[in-house]
Amino acid sequence: MRRFLRWTAAVAAALLMAGCGGGSPDGGGKGNGHKRGENKGTSAAPPSAPATDLPASLTSQRLDWRGCKATGDSPAPTGDWRCATLKVPLDWSRPDGATIGLALIRAQATGGHRIGSLLFNFGGPGGSGLEMMPYYADTVAKLRERYDLVSWDPRGVGASEGVRCRSDRQIEAAEDVDATPDTPREQKAYLQDAADFGKGCQKAAGKLLAHVSTTDTARDMDLMRQVLGDTRMHYFGISYGTELGGVYAHLFPKRVGRLILDAVVDPTADTVGQAENQTRGFQRALDDYLKSTGQDPEQGTRRIAALLKRIDAKPLPATSGRKLTETLALTGIIVPLYSEAGWPRLTSALGSAEKGDGSPLMALADEYNERDSSGHYGTTTHSQRVISCLDEKERPTPAETKRLLAQFERISPVFGNFLGWDTAGWCHDWPVPGQFTTPEVSAPGAAPILLVGNTGDPATPYEGARRMADELGKGVGVELTWKGEGHGAYGNGSDCVDSAVNAYLLSGTVPKDGTVCS
Repeated sequence: MRRFLRWTAAVAAALLMAGCGGGSPDGGGKGNGHKRGENKGTSAAPPSAPATDLPASLTSQRLDWRGCKATGDSPAPTGDWRCATLKVPLDWSRPDGATIGLALIRAQATGGHRIGSLLFNFGGPGGSGLEMMPYYADTVAKLRERYDLVSWDPRGVGASEGVRCRSDRQIEAAEDVDATPDTPREQKAYLQDAADFGKGCQKAAGKLLAHVSTTDTARDMDLMRQVLGDTRMHYFGISYGTELGGVYAHLFPKRVGRLILDAVVDPTADTVGQAENQTRGFQRALDDYLKSTGQDPEQGTRRIAALLKRIDAKPLPATSGRKLTETLALTGIIVPLYSEAGWPRLTSALGSAEKGDGSPLMALADEYNERDSSGHYGTTTHSQRVISCLDEKERPTPAETKRLLAQFERISPVFGNFLGWDTAGWCHDWPVPGQFTTPEVSAPGAAPILLVGNTGDPATPYEGARRMADELGKGVGVELTWKGEGHGAYGNGSDCVDSAVNAYLLSGTVPKDGTVCS
């Protein structure tokens, strides 16, 4: 499902750990987005508005920074990383009510002339800041000279009341469900599996399920800013983190300090529009990959699409007696497209699959799905789904989806059918209503926000940066384009991009809107 298209920095981490390189962690194409000023839609339970004055029990918290502990399947960070817990309201409309704890991680600035804290969100939704921040520290070492590097597990993620909707055995069983159903029986199984997943999330999360939206997290960020002692929010958002940054800017425009949004999500695209954007983005990346290997993109795409059809009809044998299904094969193809450095692995894995061995593609899929050799799965995709399904108001029906499939397949014979069906299955029969059709990110009066778009970005096509700039408003959104490959731009090999971002964050120098780094 869409899980592997929206979770981002963790994929980069998987590629790094696998020795494939990768940089920092949608956009593109048409969407059924809103026009500026129109009603963007609310749910039966609209996003909660906080009270003007928060209780001192929240704003006067003193964070107890201590050595970090292991979280989930990840070992405790070593070195000078410290962790603490921030208390936030469960329901922001009742700040005096019940609270939950958010797990924070920090490494203090190394040089003089400290500017403040720089918060990082690495994408998803559902990515763990506690896991990613130490991995990303070398990339942003220059920034640490003047900033404390701070990240966190957002509500519903990891060490912050993380949600597990299924057991390992249930997750593995669900991998046999066909995510591109061809028959009424397969369609029934696909939708039933989606409904069962939602019920599992409701049972696991309880009241929290209605309070894990992007808006809730943006309000958490502002409380975090206050408790950290910063008068302005300095923030680095990647992929989904750009949507979170835009929502923050809309809610608190006067508190915006220096915000970097890299790999920018298109805020004007609704559920179907986002799926179209990502279908187009991954097909572009596949075309670029095929060209790099000397293949004609059309012929290469047809060959891969034919391979997937054969796997759909007869899954390939893989390691430990497992079978590579079409869904797992698609996941395995997606992972190396996040980074140009992963392309050689894709060549090898596709070659093996053509010869009847599904093991290499299965290994790539397992990296994405956080499955270890003992059959234990991580829960990032669970958190991603509970957050995005609370955000997204639109829930296309199976009948509506079927009418869209031809359109999706024209965009990509490889990814179209899969992402088309995903619009119906991702939040099917979800226990709580969604909050908006598209996120509100207009931020009149905010300081300039730097948006970085990559022309070869597969998951967040570069057109999203321009659309985010337009939505933020004149004089606020500043676009920087990199003509490169992979998901995200900063730290991905462009001195031009890195220098512009560093100058903005370290000295406040804003590049000219429309600057292009080749």
